[in-house]
Amino acid sequence: MALAQLRPSRKNDPDATRENILEVATREFVDAGFSGARVDAIAEKTRTSKRMLYYYFGSKEGLYLAVLERAYIKIRSRENGLNLNHLAPDLAMRSLITNTFDHDDANPDFVQLVSIENIHRAEHLKRSDVLRVANSGVIGLIADILKRGEEAGTFTRKIDPVDLHQMISAQCFFRVSNRHTFGAIFGRDLMDDKIKARHREMVADMILAYLQS
Repeated sequence: MALAQLRPSRKNDPDATRENILEVATREFVDAGFSGARVDAIAEKTRTSKRMLYYYFGSKEGLYLAVLERAYIKIRSRENGLNLNHLAPDLAMRSLITNTFDHDDANPDFVQLVSIENIHRAEHLKRSDVLRVANSGVIGLIADILKRGEEAGTFTRKIDPVDLHQMISAQCFFRVSNRHTFGAIFGRDLMDDKIKARHREMVADMILAYLQS
């Protein structure tokens, strides 16, 4: 049988159709925001119809929430794949921090989507049980590293895992979300490879120094 015959057609590949819609919708929501995005514009750029778009996601709000869930699940999946249990606590924490740094740097669309959802006071995100479960995982991961670090005498600072997650997120998120304004004010390209490498090390060093102080 020819290889072409073994490949499923796009018509019979609902996962591929759904993924195509989410990719196009992500771009539309990032560029236009939730309020400015148009379902018609999304449908025109996909490999399917507006009717199928509503079939998969129900509404514009449903599609937007699916885009948010996809973006958050991506970083949570990266974290779960780090296999940090075999690392010493300080190395595990450094790996988690730099993973967040690298993810945000490589995914400015994620940063933009989070910024857009904050404009809407997280009204869509609050409806998602998927995100509630997915985002609780990183807190458990941080709590485990902190516990191991405390037991080993590596970490002497007591800190709430959610507070630490906020600290890590803030340091990694800001340089992407504010890169344009910060760059215009100070004449510095935060995406420059040398600056990026310096900031990556600084963020990890600062947080670890806090935990070990």
